[in-house]
Amino acid sequence: MRNLSLVSLSALALAGCAASNAQPASTVAAAEAPAAYAPVIPKGTGIFAEPSTLPFQAPDFSKIQESDYEPAIEQGIAIWLAEVDAIANNPAAPTFENTLEALERSGSMLSRVYAVFSALTSANTNDNLDAIDSRTSPKLTAARDSITLNPKLFARIKTLYDARDTLNLAPDQLQVLTLTYENMVRNGANLSDADKAALTEINSQLSSLQTEFGQKLTKGTKDGALVVNDRKALAGLSAADIAAAEKAAADRGLPKGSYVLSMQNTTQQPLLPSLTNRATRQALFEKAWNRSERGDANDTRALIVKLAELRAKKAKLLGFDTYAAYSLSDQMAKTPEKALTFLESFAPALGAAQKKDADDLNALIKKQGGKFTVTPADWDYYAEQLRKQRYALDQNEVKPYLEITNVLENGVFFAANQLYGLTFKKRTDIPVYHPDVTVYTVYDADGSELALFYFDPWKRDNKSGGAWMSNFVDQNGLTGTKPVVFNVSNYTKPAPGQPALVTWDDANTMFHEFGHALHGMLSNQRYPSIAGTNTARDFVEFPSQFNENFMTEPKVLANFAKHYKTGEPMPAALVAKIEKASTFNQGYALGEVMTAALLDMKWHTLPAGSTPSDVNAYEKAALAALDAKGLHTELVPPRYRTSYFRHIWGGGYAAGYYAYSWTEMLDHDAYAWFKENGGMTRANGQHIRDTILSKGHSQDYSVMYRNFAGREPSVEPMLKARGLK
Repeated sequence: MRNLSLVSLSALALAGCAASNAQPASTVAAAEAPAAYAPVIPKGTGIFAEPSTLPFQAPDFSKIQESDYEPAIEQGIAIWLAEVDAIANNPAAPTFENTLEALERSGSMLSRVYAVFSALTSANTNDNLDAIDSRTSPKLTAARDSITLNPKLFARIKTLYDARDTLNLAPDQLQVLTLTYENMVRNGANLSDADKAALTEINSQLSSLQTEFGQKLTKGTKDGALVVNDRKALAGLSAADIAAAEKAAADRGLPKGSYVLSMQNTTQQPLLPSLTNRATRQALFEKAWNRSERGDANDTRALIVKLAELRAKKAKLLGFDTYAAYSLSDQMAKTPEKALTFLESFAPALGAAQKKDADDLNALIKKQGGKFTVTPADWDYYAEQLRKQRYALDQNEVKPYLEITNVLENGVFFAANQLYGLTFKKRTDIPVYHPDVTVYTVYDADGSELALFYFDPWKRDNKSGGAWMSNFVDQNGLTGTKPVVFNVSNYTKPAPGQPALVTWDDANTMFHEFGHALHGMLSNQRYPSIAGTNTARDFVEFPSQFNENFMTEPKVLANFAKHYKTGEPMPAALVAKIEKASTFNQGYALGEVMTAALLDMKWHTLPAGSTPSDVNAYEKAALAALDAKGLHTELVPPRYRTSYFRHIWGGGYAAGYYAYSWTEMLDHDAYAWFKENGGMTRANGQHIRDTILSKGHSQDYSVMYRNFAGREPSVEPMLKARGLK
């Protein structure tokens, strides 16, 4: 998922200013001060001082040097602070234009540099960039806090908010004003001076610790890879997988005859279904499970204890019982109780499915002469065999039909054309940050340029795990900028000369992340703080998960699922097998996600002062509590263990991982609406574009959904799609 740019944060992240000292509402209508007020704003220097001259203001990676980032960030901070100080000290009576709109326009240099810098520290980092990140992250947090805790700024915002019913604001202006004021209050605007100082210190510590967590996890995941020195131990892997493992070892300078099985960021690993050697499976799983708990420099547990307690203290300072209560107060779910009720409602059906699936796997193991019962390290291996037996479906039979460029251009892009009329043209004149990256111009249905799209698919040791979307340039109606969007993933890169084939799950991820990209590209808002993906965590995953549905639409699948050698379409019989197998193994597939979400909530519903010092003991107790509700976490562990749960400790999903399941409910319900109303048509695509994808956070989320579907969302389509009903 994308990181919000600083332009979009100019209204929302500075939400948290200080004590009121508000002017009477009547001053809103007072005459403007003399034009003599002309605050001095510093001028930036260097490549980020002005917008790029490339198409769409895309960053010019042919000219950007590592040495440009730190001075540009520091200059950007200084300019942003001066711009906001000028707004706060404007002698003119506050108006929407000289206060809220001025805030929306502030921070442009910082936005430009940080959009590029944060992209590289996630997708193509090195020790120098990590060091810059460590030095600048606290400065950025301090700048945000100095703005959010500016009493003069809050006074202007409050004056306008109190008079909002008399200002004749347009709906989007009223939304910006309301959200800015509410976020300021929610983030400490009414705290005492002493509490503001305490909040500033907590935020600074959190910023540093979160950055440190991400860096430790990236290095720990790299260092924790399994090194194999016997080719026989890799039995079951394809020639392409073995060649990739051999190349990974060579890239690390290991001697010939070595093989490196690199890890992705999840608990389960993509090679486990293929490895026939049980010892290798166990070793790979243990490497994944313990990657951040090796007692070395990359052990994350001490950081987690500090992060959890600091978040709980922050919540208490802001008037909330727990961090989860604070975090969900501006989400669609509103309260942790509602989110927990939603998550726990799946436990009985999931637990029953897990037990039944485990019994089936154990029967298969026994039939093959095994003297053991299934463990998480074995689960995918035997589940894949059972899948083949029940549905005659072999994932290696599917991969030849999933060449990555074909999936992207004739699948992902084709679906966007059918739904929204978009077309795409690859271009080679835009500099990129790594040779793996490709760039496309996106054209709207009327032929006009809509956006620029970057695609970075392959796993690298210096890339964060997982997959995400973000922007180099945000859609901004005030400045007329069009979005420059990128998708980053971690698929296994083929060895030289091998076809670039991906798994069925990888292809699904491509559709998912492009759903985020569509949310950013189809944005059509005047104000950046409510544009694109600047939405609640439990709404932002809705467009991405919704887009997954179109991968298996018959006309889409037929357009991209073609054999990389012959060009022949995927046989109908194989498609039928995939459809029949779609609800297979849901006890694990959904169970690992739900367990991770519940584990996240366990950590973030701790009151201040009750954070445990032993991460492993607390995790064990938390998982046992989930087992008491019917789950089987000893068989189906969380998708992310506490110690490598990047989403919640190094990302923006603290107390928010439930959002994936919450928005899955929305996505299945929305797809059911499509089916009820004619299916995959341009008219239906335009309808969801008009009511959801273009709207950002310009309306209440529930209102937007009702405007789309004409009803409240139901969980029934999700249960049906998952085979749980």
